[in-house]
Amino acid sequence: MDDKEGTAVTQPTETVPAGFARNPRRSPLTDPWEPIYWKEKPDAVILALRLAAPHTNARGLIHGGLIAAMADKAMGHSCSRKLGGTASLVTISLSVDYIGGARIGQWLAVDSEVLKTGSTICFVQCAVTADNDIIARANATFRAVKRK
Repeated sequence: MDDKEGTAVTQPTETVPAGFARNPRRSPLTDPWEPIYWKEKPDAVILALRLAAPHTNARGLIHGGLIAAMADKAMGHSCSRKLGGTASLVTISLSVDYIGGARIGQWLAVDSEVLKTGSTICFVQCAVTADNDIIARANATFRAVKRK
């Protein structure tokens, strides 16, 4: 309620592009960033979210750590799918190149592509976009480990 007028304050309706659904895989790290969405591809996933104040740094810019964590999460999901979802994955290496910036309200999407898999190793890359403009690219190597 707005204290001055006694009326309800309405929040803008979040628009989600077609084909995206709530990401069923949750993590304590990313829970504060929810809602996170995903779109399934044959051998990979696209992770996305609508950028908001919790995604910014002290200067009000979208935080590079958010971009790196979302890239790591999307690429890990994609490697898991490619390897059949039977093992847990740990990140061996992660490299992110920041190309541009993003603003609150934009749709951040991380579109990953698995390059090669072995029996326990997965090589993957991704493009990070804000409203379809490239803002970062990343690549990573993951190792499959037995689930405990």
